[in-house]
Amino acid sequence: MCIRDSYQELPSENIPTAEKDGVEVRVIAGESMGVQSPVYTRTPTMFLVFSMMPGSEWHQSIPESWNCFVYVIEGEGVFGCTSSSPCVAHHVLVLSLGDGLSVWNNSSKPLRFVVVAGQPLNEPVAQYGPFVMNTQSEIEKTLEDYQYGRNGFEMRKYWRSQ
Repeated sequence: MCIRDSYQELPSENIPTAEKDGVEVRVIAGESMGVQSPVYTRTPTMFLVFSMMPGSEWHQSIPESWNCFVYVIEGEGVFGCTSSSPCVAHHVLVLSLGDGLSVWNNSSKPLRFVVVAGQPLNEPVAQYGPFVMNTQSEIEKTLEDYQYGRNGFEMRKYWRSQ
């Protein structure tokens, strides 16, 4: 499932929305425009879907120590400072630590993007191929489970990419 489609699978009546000055936000997790999501996350996170009309601008507060990225779904916008080049659809921006995200839609078309942010876990990371775990021994156990078709990999022989 890709980020672009994942939020559309949630019943829209359960996702709080807010609108201000040509900017609409769907608050899947976290808070924006004074609206809090009913979703509880063990680690503080933010998953926001923005729609911005042409000529609009918005500043989203993000805790300074959080990791954050933005995925542009459609349109183009300036993210960060007014002298930046526009970022266009299907691009990802990884934000550096700071006090939030400023966005301007200087184009003649609507801009849609998601903001995903969260408090860093500061856990060790081990990776091999598509598998990401905390330790090398967990990677080895996962490879063994995959090889023998157990612990969630029982149907692996029948998996096909679309």
